[in-house]
Amino acid sequence: MTDLAQQLDWQVPYLTADLPGTGGAIRREVEDFIVDEVPAYEPSGEGEHTYFRIEKWSIPTPALVKQIAIKLDISSKVISYAGLKDTHALARQTFSAHFVDPAKIHALELENARVLWVTRHRNKLRPGHLRGNRFTLRIRDVLPDAQGRAADILAVLAARGVPNAYGPQRFGNRGDNHIVGYHLLHNDRAALEGMGIRRPSRQMHEFFISALQSALFNRVVALRIQQGTLDTVIAGDIARKEDTGGIFTVEDTAADQPRAAAWAITATGPIYGYKLMQARDEAGILEAQVLAEAGLALEDFRRVKAEGVRRPLRFNPEDLTWEIEADHNLVVSFFAPKGSFATLFLRELMKVPDVR
Repeated sequence: MTDLAQQLDWQVPYLTADLPGTGGAIRREVEDFIVDEVPAYEPSGEGEHTYFRIEKWSIPTPALVKQIAIKLDISSKVISYAGLKDTHALARQTFSAHFVDPAKIHALELENARVLWVTRHRNKLRPGHLRGNRFTLRIRDVLPDAQGRAADILAVLAARGVPNAYGPQRFGNRGDNHIVGYHLLHNDRAALEGMGIRRPSRQMHEFFISALQSALFNRVVALRIQQGTLDTVIAGDIARKEDTGGIFTVEDTAADQPRAAAWAITATGPIYGYKLMQARDEAGILEAQVLAEAGLALEDFRRVKAEGVRRPLRFNPEDLTWEIEADHNLVVSFFAPKGSFATLFLRELMKVPDVR
C-alpha cells in the first residue's frame, strides 16, 4: 500500500470486534436482499405529477428509468426518483413523471420490474425525498452457533448504533476512486494518466471528489471507533438532534452524553468542504488531524465547489427483527435512514471478507 493509500485508507475497524460473526453468504437469490423505500411524504392524489411505485429486480435504477421513458416515448428527464436502489436486489421505490397520463403508467409492461400503484401529486419527486429504506436480508448458510452470535452483535448495534461509514461500493472495484479524487483535487494530470484517467465527465469528476470526501469521513469514523467514542459525544462535537435533524455544538458533555445514549442526539463527522461547519475543541482537533495527515486543507475544496456538510457518525437500525430459519439461514430486517449502507450492518454481523 502506498503512503497516499495509507493516509486515505477508507477501511474502518469493527465496532463489535470482540464478538465473532455469524458467517454466511448473501445475494444468492434476488429475494435475499429486499429494499423497501420509505417516502418522506405520501402523494396527495391530485396534481400535475404522476407518482408510481415500482418493484424491480436485477436492474439498475437509471436503466429502469430509460426503459420506462422509451416505452412511454418521453425523455428520461421527465422521470424522477428519490434515490438509487441496489441492482442485485428486490427493490420497491417511487418515481414521478410530469404531465404523463396515469393510465399509460398502469399499462406498462416492463422487463425485471412491475408497477405496483399509480396516483398523482402536486410537486416533482426529487433526490433525497425519502425518509430511508427498510431492508429485509437473508444470510444463507450461517454458522451452527449463529443464533447466539447474532443475538450478541445485534444487541450492541441496537444500543450503540451502526458505523455510518461509506461501503466498498463507493470506492470502486479497485478500491481507489478516492485516490482519483485526490489527484483531481490537485489537478495532477500525470498521476491521473498513470491511473488510466484522462478526461472524466463532469458527473464522474464529482463522483471521484465525493469518494475522496467519503474516505476522509471514514477515517474520522475509524478514529472514533478506536477511541470508543462513536456512540458518545466529545467536547466540541457537532451533534444532530434525531427528532428534528437540527445541529448544535456540544459544550457540556456531561449533560449531552445521556441524550446520546438514549438516541436523542448523535455526533456528526465532516464531509470536508470549504464551507464546512467545523467542530471545536477535542472533536475539532481530531477532524483537523485527519485532513492534515492527508495533506489537505478545507480551502482546497473551493476549486471543485465542494462546500462540505455534516454526516452522522452512526445510524440507528430501527425496528430491528431477526430469526433463524430451519435451513441455517438468518433473516434480519431493519429500517435505516437515507444515505446509510446496509453493507456496514452486514459487515458487523457476518464478519466475512466481502459482504457485497
